[in-house]
Amino acid sequence: MDISRMNISPAQEETRVRNQTRTLVQAAAAVCEEKKGQDIRILELDPVDSGLSDFFLVISATNDRQAVAIADEIELRLKRDFGVYAHSVEGRRNGEWILLDYVDFVVHVFLAERRAFYDIERLRKSARPFTPAEFDAELKEKLAAKTRAVRSKSGVKVRAAARRTAKTKAAGKKATAKGSAASVKKTSSRGAGKKAKRRR
Repeated sequence: MDISRMNISPAQEETRVRNQTRTLVQAAAAVCEEKKGQDIRILELDPVDSGLSDFFLVISATNDRQAVAIADEIELRLKRDFGVYAHSVEGRRNGEWILLDYVDFVVHVFLAERRAFYDIERLRKSARPFTPAEFDAELKEKLAAKTRAVRSKSGVKVRAAARRTAKTKAAGKKATAKGSAASVKKTSSRGAGKKAKRRR
């Protein structure tokens, strides 16, 4: 059991998994761009409508060799960099429509004419379409917002702790001042008592 995850709420765990999935989709989209895939779209599926997957990554290839090369490179890169394997791979033999199922997201590599025929984007009307650049920008914005939130919370905690420390130091100084004033009074009253005894 991972000790670092013991105190995580279900909502926090869901957010962590979703962010991890976004990172994987982002890496797969980068591979598609490197392999010259065309018309790359990331569809963020509606949770009510989607069932099991959160994202579809849809790419067009100009020929079946390019489609197979894109699918192979996505599998290799995600396995090598993240240790993630596709749950299921279909359509590699004919290369017209290759489907890589990673459970939380699904990669569809189409030949251009097959993509036009099946038109997944139209079938998933409730999905939010992104280009890879838009997807990256949204991911960076969410990360920046989260960072600002954490920093503002920690800033409040730091300021509160500084105030408590300052109050404690001030109280300690007052106690020390009172204690030294009392000892000065005791010393001076003792000294006055000794002087009075000497005079007698």
